[in-house]
Amino acid sequence: QVQLVESGGGLAQSGGSLSLSCAASGFGFGNFGMSWARRAPGKGFEWVSGISSDGTTTYYSDSVKGRFTISRDNAKHTVYLQMSNLKPEDTARYFCAKYRLKRYFADYDKMNEYDYWGQGTQVTVSL
Repeated sequence: QVQLVESGGGLAQSGGSLSLSCAASGFGFGNFGMSWARRAPGKGFEWVSGISSDGTTTYYSDSVKGRFTISRDNAKHTVYLQMSNLKPEDTARYFCAKYRLKRYFADYDKMNEYDYWGQGTQVTVSL
Protein backbone atom coordinates (compact mmCIF):
# COMPACT_ATOMS: atom_id res chain seq x y z
CA GLN A 1 0.00 0.00 0.00
CA VAL A 2 2.94 2.32 0.54
CA GLN A 3 3.57 4.32 -2.58
CA LEU A 4 6.21 6.89 -3.39
CA VAL A 5 5.95 8.56 -6.77
CA GLU A 6 8.69 10.87 -7.95
CA SER A 7 8.24 13.51 -10.60
CA GLY A 8 9.97 16.56 -11.99
CA GLY A 9 13.02 15.00 -13.59
CA GLY A 10 14.23 15.95 -17.02
CA LEU A 11 17.04 17.57 -18.92
CA ALA A 12 18.85 20.62 -17.62
CA GLN A 13 21.93 22.52 -18.63
CA SER A 14 24.95 22.91 -16.42
CA GLY A 15 24.15 25.66 -13.96
CA GLY A 16 20.44 25.16 -14.39
CA SER A 17 17.75 24.10 -11.96
CA LEU A 18 15.15 21.41 -11.51
CA SER A 19 12.55 20.75 -8.83
CA LEU A 20 11.67 17.20 -7.87
CA SER A 21 8.58 16.08 -6.01
CA CYS A 22 7.74 12.85 -4.24
CA ALA A 23 4.08 12.13 -3.55
CA ALA A 24 3.61 9.68 -0.68
CA SER A 25 0.63 7.57 0.32
CA GLY A 26 -0.24 4.47 2.32
CA PHE A 27 1.45 5.43 5.59
CA GLY A 28 1.52 8.18 8.18
CA PHE A 29 3.74 10.51 6.23
CA GLY A 30 4.26 12.99 9.07
CA ASN A 31 5.73 10.28 11.30
CA PHE A 32 8.69 9.41 9.11
CA GLY A 33 11.88 10.98 7.95
CA MET A 34 12.40 10.99 4.21
CA SER A 35 15.41 11.07 1.92
CA TRP A 36 16.46 11.43 -1.66
CA ALA A 37 19.08 9.14 -3.12
CA ARG A 38 20.42 8.79 -6.64
CA ARG A 39 21.97 6.15 -8.84
CA ALA A 40 24.15 6.91 -11.83
CA PRO A 41 24.84 4.30 -14.53
CA GLY A 42 27.35 1.73 -13.35
CA LYS A 43 27.31 3.03 -9.80
CA GLY A 44 25.55 2.18 -6.57
CA PHE A 45 23.00 4.24 -4.72
CA GLU A 46 24.27 7.50 -3.29
CA TRP A 47 22.38 9.21 -0.50
CA VAL A 48 21.74 12.83 -1.40
CA SER A 49 19.57 14.53 1.21
CA GLY A 50 17.28 13.80 4.13
CA ILE A 51 14.67 15.57 6.23
CA SER A 52 13.23 14.76 9.64
CA SER A 53 9.59 13.79 10.06
CA ASP A 54 8.50 17.27 11.15
CA GLY A 55 10.69 19.02 8.60
CA THR A 56 12.72 20.92 11.17
CA THR A 57 16.06 19.31 10.39
CA THR A 58 17.67 18.77 7.01
CA TYR A 59 20.80 16.95 5.90
CA TYR A 60 22.87 16.96 2.73
CA SER A 61 25.73 15.04 1.22
CA ASP A 62 28.91 17.01 0.68
CA SER A 63 28.45 16.76 -3.06
CA VAL A 64 25.16 18.69 -3.08
CA LYS A 65 25.37 20.89 -0.01
CA GLY A 66 24.80 24.52 -0.92
CA ARG A 67 23.15 23.61 -4.21
CA PHE A 68 20.16 21.44 -3.29
CA THR A 69 17.37 22.12 -0.82
CA ILE A 70 15.08 19.47 0.64
CA SER A 71 11.68 20.35 2.08
CA ARG A 72 8.37 18.73 2.87
CA ASP A 73 4.71 19.58 3.21
CA ASN A 74 3.14 17.08 5.56
CA ALA A 75 -0.37 18.31 4.80
CA LYS A 76 0.23 17.43 1.15
CA HIS A 77 2.18 14.24 1.90
CA THR A 78 4.94 15.45 -0.37
CA VAL A 79 8.69 15.85 -0.11
CA TYR A 80 10.62 18.08 -2.49
CA LEU A 81 14.15 18.50 -3.74
CA GLN A 82 15.05 21.85 -5.26
CA MET A 83 18.18 21.39 -7.35
CA SER A 84 20.18 24.44 -8.38
CA ASN A 85 23.52 25.03 -10.07
CA LEU A 86 23.33 21.57 -11.56
CA LYS A 87 26.46 19.81 -12.72
CA PRO A 88 26.93 16.94 -15.19
CA GLU A 89 27.91 14.71 -12.28
CA ASP A 90 24.39 15.17 -10.90
CA THR A 91 23.11 13.06 -13.79
CA ALA A 92 21.37 10.06 -12.24
CA ARG A 93 18.03 8.56 -11.47
CA TYR A 94 16.70 10.16 -8.31
CA PHE A 95 14.70 8.14 -5.81
CA CYS A 96 12.54 9.08 -2.85
CA ALA A 97 12.78 6.82 0.20
CA LYS A 98 10.93 6.40 3.51
CA TYR A 99 12.89 6.00 6.72
CA ARG A 100 11.95 2.78 8.50
CA LEU A 101 11.37 4.10 12.05
CA LYS A 102 8.79 6.58 13.36
CA ARG A 103 9.88 9.94 14.78
CA TYR A 104 13.52 8.96 14.60
CA PHE A 105 16.14 9.90 12.08
CA ALA A 106 19.70 8.69 12.36
CA ASP A 107 22.22 7.02 10.08
CA TYR A 108 20.16 8.60 7.35
CA ASP A 109 22.94 8.20 4.80
CA LYS A 110 22.70 4.41 5.06
CA MET A 111 20.52 2.83 2.41
CA ASN A 112 19.43 -0.05 4.66
CA GLU A 113 17.63 2.40 6.95
CA TYR A 114 14.90 2.87 4.35
CA ASP A 115 12.12 0.37 3.81
CA TYR A 116 10.25 1.80 0.82
CA TRP A 117 11.46 3.38 -2.38
CA GLY A 118 9.83 5.01 -5.34
CA GLN A 119 10.55 4.15 -8.95
CA GLY A 120 12.68 7.22 -9.44
CA THR A 121 12.82 10.08 -11.90
CA GLN A 122 15.65 10.66 -14.33
CA VAL A 123 17.75 13.80 -14.14
CA THR A 124 20.19 14.50 -16.96
CA VAL A 125 22.51 17.48 -16.90
CA SER A 126 24.23 18.43 -20.12
CA LEU A 127 27.50 20.26 -20.53
